[in-house]
Amino acid sequence: MSQRNHVEDDITIAQQASMKRIAEIAESIGLSEDDYEPYGHYKAKLGMNLSKKLASRPDGKLILVTAINPTPAGEGKSTVTVGLGQALNRLGHQAIVALREPSLGPTMGIKGGATGGGYSQVLPMEDINLHFTGDLHAITAANNALSAIIDNHIHQGNELGIDPRRVIWKRVVDLNDRALRQVIVGLGGPIKGVPREDGFEITVASEVMAVLCLSHDILDLKERLANIVIGYTYAKEPVTVGQLNAQGAMALLLREAIKPNLVQTLENTPALIHGGPFANIAHGCNSLIATKMGLKLADYTVTEAGFGADLGAEKFMNIKSRIGRLSPNAVVIVATIRALKMHGGVPKDQLKEENVSALQKGLRNLEKHAETIQAFGVPFVVAINRFVTDTDEEISNLQQWCGQKGYPVALTDVWAHGGAGGEELVNTLIPLIEDQPNPEPKFTYDTLQSIEEKVFQIATKVYGAQDVEFSPKAKKQIQAFNEHGWHNLPICMAKTQYSLSDVPSQLGRPQDFTVTIREFKPSVGAGFIVALTGDVMTMPGLPRVPSAMHMDIDQDGEAKGLF
Repeated sequence: MSQRNHVEDDITIAQQASMKRIAEIAESIGLSEDDYEPYGHYKAKLGMNLSKKLASRPDGKLILVTAINPTPAGEGKSTVTVGLGQALNRLGHQAIVALREPSLGPTMGIKGGATGGGYSQVLPMEDINLHFTGDLHAITAANNALSAIIDNHIHQGNELGIDPRRVIWKRVVDLNDRALRQVIVGLGGPIKGVPREDGFEITVASEVMAVLCLSHDILDLKERLANIVIGYTYAKEPVTVGQLNAQGAMALLLREAIKPNLVQTLENTPALIHGGPFANIAHGCNSLIATKMGLKLADYTVTEAGFGADLGAEKFMNIKSRIGRLSPNAVVIVATIRALKMHGGVPKDQLKEENVSALQKGLRNLEKHAETIQAFGVPFVVAINRFVTDTDEEISNLQQWCGQKGYPVALTDVWAHGGAGGEELVNTLIPLIEDQPNPEPKFTYDTLQSIEEKVFQIATKVYGAQDVEFSPKAKKQIQAFNEHGWHNLPICMAKTQYSLSDVPSQLGRPQDFTVTIREFKPSVGAGFIVALTGDVMTMPGLPRVPSAMHMDIDQDGEAKGLF
């Protein structure tokens, strides 16, 4: 326990780490100089020709890391993902970590960064959290170029008959800025454009992000971009990017962004970081291209899906696995004592105090996520991500409960000890993976089911809801989507991450609740329909004291305050 209390803060650990040049990392996974493009000494882009070169190689094993419903502070799912990758390599297994790219929104807002923590981080931490290789800026540019083309088309005579009142495409910025949720564009007279209502979403909620993350290659990217629906005509017919002939320019802006980024962990484990859709308002998984490259380059690829199994893992299985023909060999469900106590009724400011009875109440949340993974037909391990304040009695109680339920469980301490702290998790996982054939995922719904039935299946089977209520607007949209032929697409639920329900304050395992669908958004290019539940928003706001208030840079150019 005393060793854990003396661990430095994340940024200090990252800045003191001994990184290898990216050429060494690339060489360790069998890449030649022609397979990648260096971005400085410690970052690189993997060439798109690499996928063809690796096509004949067999796939390695895929491990998906998910979690219970988190507290607002996050529970270390990325830290466990990185630590697991390091632990696999320590024990002689060739492993690659595949993560999403951090968004500046939460980095500057509440999280401070998203590269793991303690001695299980991806490096260079400051670069990855701040701009990285420019992928999110390229996505922002492509998204907003389309917005400019739409408004220019309307201004220049509107040949397609786009109804300015029915433009659903929004501009984006990779920051939390609630003031931009609803705006008016085109004010100032005829030479300034046609006035209309508009709004901003955060970049990671853009359909361009989802398209990039679900594309197989550049040609697939262009086709998906062309299929994006930007709005409707006065006759209420959908208008696509292809009709505006904007897909070529958008794809050109994304020509570097579509290439996966290669970096390393603190222990020099190769890491692919690419794409960054949120799991509460988008599909929450890293790029399909990066995941598939990882499977060709290593024996084990460890990836994560955002937030709890009700969000990221559900979408990984029902959307990404469908589109990419992927099948995880095992799932890790990250649980923390503090989050379970919060689900058991303990206020946030009292989570450091021992409370076994609250822990036991909160276990119902973990139980529901385990049932969800079991329903997908994939073996899993519960990873107890240890925090300084966890007591031996609390940990023992959780381990005993898992044993009684028949859930494989492993205590992880990768924050304090890096890969060494994840060896128990590896030793628990490997038998589950190696002793079984590759599992065929059991999807929550059939895409041929109606939109209403697919939403109902997710809400009842994954969230534990009793029923689903559709607003009058949502009902009209379903009718229109059926007429447009979009009814066979998968569903991407936009829902709060803090609760199994669509109400953030309903912690634990709520019972007899109804999920409310207020509206739908067609993401035809990405290949799914977004269902917005409750009050979830696609442009977050900043907290009272943003993380940005604690950030700085010194005279030597060293970042301060990132975590």
